[in-house]
Amino acid sequence: MSLTYTQRAAREQSPIAAPPFHGMTLPDGTVWSHFYRCDAGYLLRFPGLADFEVSCDGSRVQAWPVPGVTPGTVEHLHLNQAVPLALSRQGKLMLHGSSVDVDGQGVAFVGVSGRGKSTLATSFATAGRRFLSDDGMHLESAGTQFLIIPSHPSVRLWEDSVDALDMASTPMAPAIDFSTKARLLAGSDLAYSGEPLPLRRVYFLGPGDASSVTIQAMKPAAALIALTRQCFILDVDQQDALARHFEDLCRLSNLPIHFDLDYPRRYEDLPSVREAILRHASDDHRS
Repeated sequence: MSLTYTQRAAREQSPIAAPPFHGMTLPDGTVWSHFYRCDAGYLLRFPGLADFEVSCDGSRVQAWPVPGVTPGTVEHLHLNQAVPLALSRQGKLMLHGSSVDVDGQGVAFVGVSGRGKSTLATSFATAGRRFLSDDGMHLESAGTQFLIIPSHPSVRLWEDSVDALDMASTPMAPAIDFSTKARLLAGSDLAYSGEPLPLRRVYFLGPGDASSVTIQAMKPAAALIALTRQCFILDVDQQDALARHFEDLCRLSNLPIHFDLDYPRRYEDLPSVREAILRHASDDHRS
């Protein structure tokens, strides 16, 4: 099923009588979004920024920006929030994860915001290993394995990561209204892969407490819990869809490809971190 997107004229966010059925808040307690049910399907409200209407089957997304909100902000919300949630309504498995191409196979970095997924994936891309996704990672079942389906060809980084990775001259998308993160566009110095690749490894990023690179195999039960926490799911009350989603997660978690990964969060250590990951991902006996 394809996904069509339409941006409508700007409008104010009028009050909604019914309470939201779900919402998200930022770590500082700021309300980030409210999810409502509506006649057309779902209304995703990002207060002060935009409303997105998603059809029941996830095939159509429409956006109404708040007056004065920049096009770059609307595009960001569409790509990184509305699209993964809409695809989840199509039955797609969507995770908070970044991924890269390692010798024709996909290596994924999964974890909560702030663990360095984008920085790590970008460091691979600047070293000639193409990235496939940043933050919103789409997995498709393919027989006994899963494929990583590439997402949009851009990554988002904080200014210190842009500087440390020497990306200041890389083309960037327009700035957004609610964050100082830059969205860097793929090109000659930021290699991107647009081809689906078999999923080889899933690394769950730790908090950065380790004094050196540590990689530990995860048991299926632990992998299932970790994967569940990093899913994009628009409507957990749709029991049939949720059951299919959980079945996919169970099959994925039972593959011997999941590992805890932690390393010191120092930019100068990234080359050694990449090398450790490359060695581990290419070793058939580490499963």
